[in-house]
Amino acid sequence: MTASPGTPVTAGAPRAPRLLLVSPAFHGYWHSIASAFARDGNDVTVHRYDAYDTLGDKTRLKATVELPERLAVGPLRPAGSARRRAETARLTDRAIAALRETRPDRVVIIKGDGLDERFWDALGATPRILWLYDDLHRHEYTPDFLRQVGPVVEYARSEAEMLRARGVDAHFVPNAFDPHRASDTGARRPEIAFIGAGYENRRRILTGLAAQGLPVRAWGRDFSRHPLDRARTFSWSRPPLEASREVPLERAYQIHAESAAEVAVHGLQNGHAMRTFEIPGMGGVQLVDREDVAEFYDVGTEVALWHDEDELAELCRRALSDPAWARGLREAGRRRTLAEHTFDHRIREVDALWD
Repeated sequence: MTASPGTPVTAGAPRAPRLLLVSPAFHGYWHSIASAFARDGNDVTVHRYDAYDTLGDKTRLKATVELPERLAVGPLRPAGSARRRAETARLTDRAIAALRETRPDRVVIIKGDGLDERFWDALGATPRILWLYDDLHRHEYTPDFLRQVGPVVEYARSEAEMLRARGVDAHFVPNAFDPHRASDTGARRPEIAFIGAGYENRRRILTGLAAQGLPVRAWGRDFSRHPLDRARTFSWSRPPLEASREVPLERAYQIHAESAAEVAVHGLQNGHAMRTFEIPGMGGVQLVDREDVAEFYDVGTEVALWHDEDELAELCRRALSDPAWARGLREAGRRRTLAEHTFDHRIREVDALWD
């Protein structure tokens, strides 16, 4: 995919820099990031390094890599590791081919943890930025590597500060909302929503709300009872909740607005997830578990903060029974998000790092 700024280049005008965005396919966030870079004056080409676009590709990955890894025990573990290394090498070959074909002026790598060292060697002297929009412990990068790679964009302030203390050129850039992805349908449902992975703490909290009679619905493969989702997650067990299958990001945006409120559960996550900005960005009522959300939103007028499950349950009841209160959060949260927390705001910060 190529995204362009859409502005004709006149004779004598400087050429827009060719930017290669190397990104995971995860929920299509690459599209929002690429479009924002294009609006900021870049000629953008996207390479989704872990894209499995066909059913055959996805089946092959499950059968030859993920399932053997899941089943591997004892002496079988090296075989699983070898399969993963072979898949990483295949993805790296594709990324290097994209690099050579594009011949970019600059490269932004999102996560990049599915590529081996040959990709970084192939970059040579090309200016690059490594963008981590997930916790550092989920990657295998060493401080020594990060010191050499160039600017590192970190979604968690605490991690950016820790990396700078270790000599890394790290910059805190939080996650964001894309107002171009979807429009509010105008529908409203008396449900408390959750969209995301079914980590143990999330299952416990949502199950507790449902046990109190609150109308909770969870979206995602870890909650869905569809046979395909049970197979994809290698799990048959599901919490006793109303549940729906995983939805595209655009539909998730709409659910934020349609629901009476949405629960945001971070747990041990260091930075703020995309949902922190997406829920209020769509005019949703966000019930969030992080006090440091106050860095981005006014607590009580733009988002609602909870500290324990009893407080969360009370906020859920208020969202269902007090439309004036909910409407105030919806309107104020959306205004703040559009004014300060879109991908256009973030990309301007990232683009400034080339100077």
